[in-house]
Amino acid sequence: MDSDKPSAPEKLREEVAKAKEHGDSTTEQPIIAVFSAREYEEAAFEAALAAEKAAEPDGKLPYAMRYIEAELNPQTVKLAQDCAAVCVFVNDGVSKEVLDWLGRYTSCRLILLRCAGFNNVDLAAAAVNKISVARVPAYSPYAVAEHAVALCMTLNRKIHKAYLRNRDGNFSLRGLTGFDMHGRTVGIIGTGNIGVIAANIFLGFGCKVIAQSRSVNKELADKGVEYVTLDELCKRCDIISLHAPMTKETHHCINEARIALMKKGVMIINTSRGGLLDTKAAIAGLKNKTIGALGLDVYEEESGLFFHDHTGEVLEDDVFQQLVNYPNVIVTGHQAFLTEDALRNIADATLFNMREHLAKAEKLTNGVVAADHEVAAAKSAKATARFGALKRIAAMGGGGAAAQTMTYYDKEDDQ
Repeated sequence: MDSDKPSAPEKLREEVAKAKEHGDSTTEQPIIAVFSAREYEEAAFEAALAAEKAAEPDGKLPYAMRYIEAELNPQTVKLAQDCAAVCVFVNDGVSKEVLDWLGRYTSCRLILLRCAGFNNVDLAAAAVNKISVARVPAYSPYAVAEHAVALCMTLNRKIHKAYLRNRDGNFSLRGLTGFDMHGRTVGIIGTGNIGVIAANIFLGFGCKVIAQSRSVNKELADKGVEYVTLDELCKRCDIISLHAPMTKETHHCINEARIALMKKGVMIINTSRGGLLDTKAAIAGLKNKTIGALGLDVYEEESGLFFHDHTGEVLEDDVFQQLVNYPNVIVTGHQAFLTEDALRNIADATLFNMREHLAKAEKLTNGVVAADHEVAAAKSAKATARFGALKRIAAMGGGGAAAQTMTYYDKEDDQ
């Protein structure tokens, strides 16, 4: 056992000490607990708050912000015990356990997502606990689409390799040959906001663009973009760029079987969600040279890895370590969204969602909810758990100390 490793209570105390609170704090003022907070997000929020404060007649804000560096999980959720809302990012776990705790022990009735996707939220559990969920549907689709194309161009023209060579005085061009983008076939998986912009950029290069999505985008169709099945797209493309949301249907949509359909030397770009790509299948594709280049801004097991400085550490994820060792792979740590424009849009939209909630809007503009059958199933499971707990209490002799020991607990859109 590593005696230097802090225990869970010690780690929690450390997070409490690190938490920063901003706003016109009063006892009545609702607090937003911002988990996974980074300095660039704090700066964006503070700029947005300053603008809102200046617009208030009394110069006061209707809420305060608490910035917490830790990710949200069943241990750190206690940092939000006195908060009216919890604000999270892509790797925060808004699980049933977390939502049950918030519903049972706090007055928190709002989850604010600083992203478009919501696959990390148990929407059914949120509904059962009467907690609303609101997202940022389109913070800056240009940021992510442009990053996807940047990864593509960097891999194609070996810019990352040339940069490192040139710093050492090596100006040899050996091994730096790329290909013309003009005339290449690019497949866009998911033509939501980001996918449409990526498609338009590739069209600007003179690429032939084909697409697969739940619905046909008329703008792209009018420009000659052909919609095909996913298998057909995999067979025909030189470059495949993933822009679909993470759902049960899209999980591992790029897998061993589909990689086997692809052209030899295909380039795959994923700036959407790590779970769209079966990483082990991708490694096998790199080994047999079916995949000629792989650009990733997301990774299926990125939680606890991305957004943290691991300099000097031995990474425990052997699959990831194997992946980044390939010379034709580039990984960026979920940075595609990271532009000044996107950060400000995220802050503005998040505060808009909070204000709408405080105004007791009947339906949140950016709200997301579970399907009725999912909520019904969650309510049934909760009732069953409660009944089972009561039966166990009765079997132990009713109330008193026995009762006090019992604890029972009363998830799409293209990016």
